[in-house]
Amino acid sequence: MQKRKLGKQGLEVSKIGLGCMGLSFGYGPATDKTAAVKLIQSAYDQGVTFFDTAEAYGEANERLVGEAVKPFRDDVVIATKFGFKEGDSSKGQDSRPERIRQVAEESLRRLGTDRIDLFYQHRVDQNIPMEDVAGTVKDLIQEGKVKHFGLSEAGEASIRKAHAVQPVTALQSEYSIWWREPEEAIIPTLEELGIGFVPFSPLGKGFLTGKINADTKFDKSDFRNIVPRFSEENRKANQELIDLLSAIAQSKEATPAQIALGWLSAQKEWIVPIPGTTKLHRLKENIGAATINLSATDVAEIDAAYHKIEVQGARYPEHLQKRVGK
Repeated sequence: MQKRKLGKQGLEVSKIGLGCMGLSFGYGPATDKTAAVKLIQSAYDQGVTFFDTAEAYGEANERLVGEAVKPFRDDVVIATKFGFKEGDSSKGQDSRPERIRQVAEESLRRLGTDRIDLFYQHRVDQNIPMEDVAGTVKDLIQEGKVKHFGLSEAGEASIRKAHAVQPVTALQSEYSIWWREPEEAIIPTLEELGIGFVPFSPLGKGFLTGKINADTKFDKSDFRNIVPRFSEENRKANQELIDLLSAIAQSKEATPAQIALGWLSAQKEWIVPIPGTTKLHRLKENIGAATINLSATDVAEIDAAYHKIEVQGARYPEHLQKRVGK
């Protein structure tokens, strides 16, 4: 597996990471713990060195990641996040300095480690100056409890304020072939400041795999049930994008998911997607995308075809979208 550097502080990770949220949160019932540990360890065996979790995914998620990577802890990068009241994303933001410190200590304990490699603010807290947030993480870095500072779904102004106090190593936000908004202001800002980009939902919450269609039924606890883009009507309308990816994939002897991930990797050398999965065969497929090298001509052809398609449906319900881009 090739490596990539996030930011200018020397953080090196595998070209493809693993988002661990879905193993126990957001997409239906939690994966059996033994199977989840096996999946994470299989990812490492196949070259993945970058694992993403968060307090808000439930205490079990951090414990799971910590237990799974324990045999090779020093060879991997663990990213986790702070920023929600009581660690519950439904209760709003809480990035008070004392709360950041509390989350750091609790995350270290749950992960069974002595340092957090990358500590993200999960969402910008409008009630706490960004300078105070960045200053608190800076202190944690000086104390050796945190190695690198990150932001998630932050807007340009917040990124600049944070970076002026403590260099930001990476921004984690949604970015994929079917969600292109970061191209407008975020990616140019990251390039200017020397900040890495970690796209979450790089496969469009599963849609870009080509395995979801208008007839797919989600578990009642699956987050996608409230996502406008995943309404039955919009899934049917957005099938045109899957048809495009499938045609390109066939010509490259790849899968639609691999083309979607390869497209992201081709955008910038400092972009590292973190697709999540609960299935070993999907894991292997996603990791296989690391060998997909799309040329500038390939990317231009994909983009030209994409711009003829109008993707239907908002990516978040309105109450969640309000948290984004602050």
